[in-house]
Parts: sequence; C-alpha cells; structure tokens
Amino acid sequence: MNYRSLNDLSRLSTECASKIPNDVDLIVGIPRSGMLVASIIALKQNLPLTDLYSFLRNDDLKKGSTRTYKHAELVKPRDAKKILLVDDSISSAKSMRAADEQVRAIYGGQVLTMAVFAERHNRHHVDMYLELVEQPRVFEWNIMHHPFLAQACLDIDGVLCVDPTNEENDDGPNYRDFLSCTRPLFIPSVKVAHLVTSRLEKYRAETEEWLERNGVQYGTLHMLDLPTAEERRRLNIHHKFKAEVYAKQPLTRLFVESEVRQAVEIMKLSRKPVYCIETNEMYVPGQVYNLKSNTLRKTHSLKAKLVRKARSILSKWAPVAPSSKS
Repeated sequence: MNYRSLNDLSRLSTECASKIPNDVDLIVGIPRSGMLVASIIALKQNLPLTDLYSFLRNDDLKKGSTRTYKHAELVKPRDAKKILLVDDSISSAKSMRAADEQVRAIYGGQVLTMAVFAERHNRHHVDMYLELVEQPRVFEWNIMHHPFLAQACLDIDGVLCVDPTNEENDDGPNYRDFLSCTRPLFIPSVKVAHLVTSRLEKYRAETEEWLERNGVQYGTLHMLDLPTAEERRRLNIHHKFKAEVYAKQPLTRLFVESEVRQAVEIMKLSRKPVYCIETNEMYVPGQVYNLKSNTLRKTHSLKAKLVRKARSILSKWAPVAPSSKS
C-alpha cells in the first residue's frame, strides 16, 4: 500500500521547484484534487492561479491584496504565453487528456502538463511528474472517497463521527443521546466493506439508525458483544477486537482507525496496513519509520512534561536565599 500525505505533497513541491520552467505565466488546476496541487505550487512559485473551467471561460484572474506576485499585470488567463496544467495524479490519464484537449481547442499558447504522482507505465502521458508512486496507492485527500474502501474496514467514532466526551460516555442515557445526535465527520462517498467499532452490541439499533440518516453505505457492521462499557475497559479489548475482525476478512486491505495507539496495535496484530486519522499516517507492517518518529515525538513530549513538573516542585521546596542589605 503506497500512501502520500499533504506533508509529502508540500515537501515534493519544494524539492522539485526547479522542475517548473521559469517562463510559466499561469498555473491551471484540474478540479478538484488538481486545485490542491496547483494552489501549493502557485503559492510557492508566486505565480497566478486559476482552475480549468475559469480558464475555459477566460474569467478574470482573482487577486489578493496582501502580496504582489509574478505577472501581476495578467488579467485574462488566455493572455498567458505558457501555462502549467496540473493534476495530483494520473492513472488512466483520461482526465488529463480531456483537460488538455479542451484547453488546446481554445488556447494558442504553450501548454505543459504535470501530475505530481505518476506510474512507470503512464508517465509518458504528461510532460512532467514529481514522483513515481505505483498502485495500490491512496492519498490523504482522497482516502475517504477512494474505491479502495470497498475492501476496507472503518472505525466509527473519530472517523465517521466525533468521539463522545467523558460526560456523554456514561453507558447510559447521555450515551444514547450521543449515539442519536452526534455530529458527522468524514462520511465516505462510496460503499465501505466493513464498519468495525468497539461500541457495544446493545447499541446496534441507534448506530444503524444514525448511519442510515447520514448516508453511510456499508456491508457489515461489527460491534463488541459485551454487557457493559466497564467490562470493555477492564478487558482493554478495543484494538484486539478490531484487529481480529480485520484479520479474519481475507479481502480487506485497509483499516481506517481514529486513534494512533489503536492504529499501531491493529497493524501489529493483523499484519495489514492501517491508516490513522489522528496522525494522517499509514502504518504498514515492516515499515517502522513512522512508528519510531511517533514514539520519539511522544518521548520528547513526556520528557518535557517531566522536566517542567520537576522544576515546579523544586521551585516550591528550594530554600529562598536571604536578601543582602546595604
């Protein structure tokens, strides 16, 4: 499973800045994902920006008031001598070809095409690419709407909806209110194979009603069959239950989990990739870099807290030096 984040995208746009020709007058993004890439490149290169359809209509270029940029005199996009037509990635290259044909049909200037992420077999379809990333691949900005979810397991709390507060998580009337009224977060636009939640089985009716009301399409809903939330906490079974379900589904290739600690444990137990909403990272068996960096961040954070606590205690008990008198 190949995964790229917004951080990867930003880093690439900086590392590969020299690939953008100096004589490009305008960045044109192909909606929607292409606009994300186009915006980052345009901002870093200080170039004017427009979207494909505004370019085809020849709408006036929009300008902010807080900064000046290259070619500030350019008003109509088709007056540009050279444009960079940008998308985030290519697979079949149909979107890029269609956009390129539309642009060339009404524009007499020079057109360069670019995809940030290409594959070995399709890289010849664009003039420029920044990185070769083979399939299967997902990106931070499309993972919740990718056809890949047809072979995925999703957590519910912290993914599809907000997590309950301590007051709401009482395994009683407050929790039932939460289940009915909780605010949606990231609702997939495609059908998900499995929803796997540590919610208790006794709350299935409320959970199914909320999922239907919020348009969540799914195959199977897996819930934890325990009598109480207290028993669930005692057994510390959240991640074990999710990993077991994930591992037993031979066709599933991805788990989307909200919490980093659970994500890491699910990955270890299932030996399959897990994407974490909390960190925007993909945890893959055999790749320990992200785990080490995460641990390192947490270690530094813990050390800093301990140092601050120690200093606070010492300042309370340290003897006060007598003041000198003249």
